[in-house]
Amino acid sequence: MKIIRFAIGNKIKYGTLEGKSVYAIKGNPFGGLQHTDEMYHLDRVKLLAPSEPTKIVCLGLNYQAHADEANFTVPKNPLIFLKPPSAIIGPDDGIIYPLMSKRVDFEGELGVVIKKKASHINESESLDYVLGYTCFNDVTARDLQSADVQWTRAKGFDTFASFGPWIETELDPENTPVQTYLNGTLKQMGNTSQMIFSVKNVISFISQVMTLMPGDVIATGTPSGIGPMQPGDVVEIKIDPIGVLRNWVIKAA
Repeated sequence: MKIIRFAIGNKIKYGTLEGKSVYAIKGNPFGGLQHTDEMYHLDRVKLLAPSEPTKIVCLGLNYQAHADEANFTVPKNPLIFLKPPSAIIGPDDGIIYPLMSKRVDFEGELGVVIKKKASHINESESLDYVLGYTCFNDVTARDLQSADVQWTRAKGFDTFASFGPWIETELDPENTPVQTYLNGTLKQMGNTSQMIFSVKNVISFISQVMTLMPGDVIATGTPSGIGPMQPGDVVEIKIDPIGVLRNWVIKAA
C-alpha cells in the first residue's frame, strides 16, 4: 500500500494511492486508515513530503563501500545525527544550493517512517513500529562537513532533507535496491543487504537514545557513489517497490 500526504486547493490531507487514484483518509495514518468518500486523480493534487516528523534521525557510514570512499573508519555502533524539520521538502521541490558551500552532494537512502511511539524497544520487535518506507536524499554540503567537527551545518540547511514521493508499507528492508540518478545517469547502486547495521538494529538502537514519535523518519545511510550536484541538475532516488523521488537543484536567492 502507498500512503501519501497531499495538498488539494488550500487543504492538506493524507490518503492512499492506487494507480492514479488518490483516496483521502480521515486524520492521519498513524492511528489506522479510515477512508472518506473523497477521491481525486493524482494529476489534480500536489504531493508533499509524506509525513511531518518531529525529528529526522540519520545514519552515517552505514555501508562499507561508502565509508571507504569517504576515508572514514566504520563505527562500532550506529553513527547517528539529526536533520531539523525545517530541512524537509517533498517530491519535485527545489534543493537550494547554499551560498556558503562550494560542493553539495546527493546521498540516496532508504527512509523508515515510524508508526507509533517507540522507546527502549527490542530489535526483534522493531518492525512493529514501522508504518512503511520512503526514498530519502540526505543532501550534504561536503566541503562544510569536512571543515566542521560535527555535521549539523553541512546536513541541516533548508531543503537538505528530501523524502517521498510516498510511504510504501510492503517492502523487505533487508534486501532492497537503492539507486541514485543525476540528470538521468546512474550514480549510486546499492542494496540494503549491504548495510553494516540493519534497519531492525538501527530502530532499536535509536530508541535507546531518544523516543521516536509517529511520523519520525530514519534515514538509513547511503551506498557508495556520492557526488556533487549543481544548480539546474535533476536528482532522482529510485527504490523499488517504492518509486522515484525527484528534485531539482536551484540557486539560492
